[in-house]
Amino acid sequence: MQKRRGFSLIELLIVIAIILIIASMAIPSLTGAHRTANEAAAVKALQTINTAQVSYNSTYPTIGFAANLAMLGGTSCLPPSSRSACLIDNQIASGTKHGYNFVITGLAGTPAATYQVLASPTVPNHTGVRYFCSFADGVVRVSESAISACDTNLPPLQ
Repeated sequence: MQKRRGFSLIELLIVIAIILIIASMAIPSLTGAHRTANEAAAVKALQTINTAQVSYNSTYPTIGFAANLAMLGGTSCLPPSSRSACLIDNQIASGTKHGYNFVITGLAGTPAATYQVLASPTVPNHTGVRYFCSFADGVVRVSESAISACDTNLPPLQ
């Protein structure tokens, strides 16, 4: 009889089991990294919205700050207008980007002299675990629980 060379079924199953064990240890850390990346992108989007609001307010002083994200975005930019200023990308202007929802609230005055922008995870504890907000002062504030309005008592993002 000739001796066959190769792996037995048991040896292959053991190797597959070891690979699955290693993968099960790596997946939670990948999910955590993805969540952290989503949160960092949300903070950057808030900063972009704040910068766009300052530009919008300077460009359209009779209106003040933009009432919604669609006014800061836009597709017809030749020339830009107060309804389509083309200051932010269309994905942020849609209100959702990188697992976070964005909304502008709290406008007051004519022209609008104040605003607040809120960022909340689309799927809490999956796309992100923290909630963010900002006023016209540009300081990004953070909360571990859901927020309906930005509060100066919330700690600034460190």
